[in-house]
Amino acid sequence: MALLPVDEALRLLLADKMPSGHEMVALHEAGDRILATSIFASFNQPPFDASAMDGYAIRFADAEQLPVTLKIIGESAAGQGFSGTVKSGEAVRIFTGAPLPAGADTVVIQENTQQENGLVTLLQDVEKARHIRLSGLDFRDGECLLQTGHILDPASLSLAAASGHAQVQVYKRPQTAILATGNELVPAGTQPAADQIVSSNSYGVAEIVRRNGGTATDMGIVSDDLAQIEQAVRKIANSDADILVTLGGASVGDHDLVHKALINCGVDLSFYKIAMRPGKPLMFGQLLRGDKSPLLVLGLPGNPVSSLVCSYVFLAPLVARMAGKTPATHIAGAKLAQSLPANGNRRDYIRATLTRDSAGELLATPLPVQDSSMLTVITRADALLIREPFAEAAQTGDHCQVLMIR
Repeated sequence: MALLPVDEALRLLLADKMPSGHEMVALHEAGDRILATSIFASFNQPPFDASAMDGYAIRFADAEQLPVTLKIIGESAAGQGFSGTVKSGEAVRIFTGAPLPAGADTVVIQENTQQENGLVTLLQDVEKARHIRLSGLDFRDGECLLQTGHILDPASLSLAAASGHAQVQVYKRPQTAILATGNELVPAGTQPAADQIVSSNSYGVAEIVRRNGGTATDMGIVSDDLAQIEQAVRKIANSDADILVTLGGASVGDHDLVHKALINCGVDLSFYKIAMRPGKPLMFGQLLRGDKSPLLVLGLPGNPVSSLVCSYVFLAPLVARMAGKTPATHIAGAKLAQSLPANGNRRDYIRATLTRDSAGELLATPLPVQDSSMLTVITRADALLIREPFAEAAQTGDHCQVLMIR
């Protein structure tokens, strides 16, 4: 069977995928969530003409000839404005954020005045309408402040609250169940026997899910037993999970049973085996669940680096699409810092570090070892250098593309 090109696999993976619904959440729980509906202001901010400084509210006409002494008739403070009207020859003591009294059109800062016995003398020239924040300066009633798709960062949360919203409508986080398979696996923190290894893939995969707007639930480890794998898949299918990610058992060995288990459970596979390195034994499909939305199933290879690379390339955009956001990784242009040989029949994702040359352009340097089992190598990588199938030998300084992972 011919290997499926990466771009075609991505097209099938993302076709018709929409955000997995939306929900109303309290602002204090909405950090880093994505708006499902735009936010509009419920009133003007500030709601009244307000003083931007501590000083005196006056009529500018009284300050055109200096020096001038005015009678202080009251005080306007934040939350307790002056209820009267400023008339000719009068001033009101005013504080930052307080409403500008009726009749006043200018604020004189206190440093430019002298106060004594209920009178204030203006000592310096005054600019009309100075130090006043007009009603609606920040935003006006009915104005669209944050659009659908906006990520609610700290400033956005403050703006939503200031404009009258205690709750916001956000996209649901796609729920992802992660299931590791393999007789050789033991949980992290367990001392492995001579023929065992620690199950590590789920931690990196879960973090990629979270960084792209989803939630991740570790469903543990099942042994290489067809019945046990099928039982685990059916249990997840009956849950609220939107995506099932399997780790390992996706190749063609005698103990690689995930492919068969998924088919036995009714999963309709869209593709199996991709023209990429690392990560060829990758599969994707969906399981219909009656009235519930289909369970999307992504079968990742068991090699740690292959699992992570496939998650960056396939799982990240899938989760992001369903969460209503842009993937946390992106492709950028760079130049090769060293020559590379011609490539084979699969798209190669080479672990690489990034620096910048004197002109500020990115330079990609492949790490010297590319074995798909070595987590120490991908830990040092800033990006995955992309080499297309059958690419000719490349020289230092040639342009290339990199998938940013850090």
